[in-house]
Amino acid sequence: MTACIVGWSHLPFGKKEGEDVESMIVKVAADAVADAGLEPDDIDAVFLGHFNGGFERQDFTASLVFQADDRFRFKPATRVENACATGSAAVHQGIHLIEARKAKRVLVVGVEKMTALPGKEIGETLLKASYLKEEAGIEGGFAGVFGQIAQAYFQRHGDQMDALARIAAKNHKNGVANPYAQMRKDLGYEFCRTESEKNPFVAGPLKRTDCSLVSDGAAALVLADVETALGMPKAVAFRAAQQVNDFLPMSKRDILKFEGCSVAWKQAFAQSGLSLDDLDLVETHDCFTIAELIEYEAMGLVPEGQGAKAILEGWTEKDGKLPINPSGGLKSKGHPIGATGVSMHILASMQVRGEAGDMQIADAKLAGIFNMGGAAVANFVSILEPLR
Repeated sequence: MTACIVGWSHLPFGKKEGEDVESMIVKVAADAVADAGLEPDDIDAVFLGHFNGGFERQDFTASLVFQADDRFRFKPATRVENACATGSAAVHQGIHLIEARKAKRVLVVGVEKMTALPGKEIGETLLKASYLKEEAGIEGGFAGVFGQIAQAYFQRHGDQMDALARIAAKNHKNGVANPYAQMRKDLGYEFCRTESEKNPFVAGPLKRTDCSLVSDGAAALVLADVETALGMPKAVAFRAAQQVNDFLPMSKRDILKFEGCSVAWKQAFAQSGLSLDDLDLVETHDCFTIAELIEYEAMGLVPEGQGAKAILEGWTEKDGKLPINPSGGLKSKGHPIGATGVSMHILASMQVRGEAGDMQIADAKLAGIFNMGGAAVANFVSILEPLR
């Protein structure tokens, strides 16, 4: 236990007209520092998670955090990018700086503005997080990538349409209670299961309800070392924080196993001295419903090929044996690339502090987080608990 989350700020995700990366950064940076009971002078370093990749013309964005307050000037600020795990990568960099005793208080911001581009360009921009030498020709951007994964999974383990629809319905139902969610609407199982004009097939067996939303948004948190955090109003400690990267080309691995995810969870359990049975909830990376299904297997909830059992038997519902994505996940909340991992850490922190409102899992004290970049290429696992 080397770092704690001591304050945060979270914008509602969605299509944010009139907002750009800078304006969103300014809002959450200032509010997170204030929420921690600190001043900009108290912050030792800044990490900004921002994928960009062409979503906005403005690149080189780390020092935009300084627009929130002149007192940030001359502090080290570094932009971090690791595809869809960019936000968690920024959080973990802050932890590493504190572990190295180079800082006591670190501000971490995650941000993305995605909706300014036309739909086709959004898909092309996201596909840059794949191995373009082999995967550039996949139609439909990352939906096409995960459509291929879903098709291959169906071929190996049988049709999973019922399970995917149950995952989508669960996450949309959970998202109703999330004030930060882009889509707060309980769509129901039948709508998610049935192809329709409003829910067409997008790629392979994936329908629109199987795909996370294109979003704008930002979130920020403040990290402090344990000694500092002990004197602060609220503190959530990292019981574990692990990163595992895998090969970028899907052709170099069995893409249906999410082995990097599995290794990251195993390392986190080894670091924490915990097991999956000890966790009260998990926020996991449901960029597509097939991803959440495979992640059930990779985290060790069910054996390989049996992910459907966890959702069809209600294990991952809010009242199940291991609630997964009580926030509604990326599926309902939205997925502004650079902000997602920061958001996941904030929502898990709210849970273990009993401050998650209608999202709250009763008596939650240990929360797991899995955030991935690409198709299980960059894999980040955190386990959080209240410091006191």
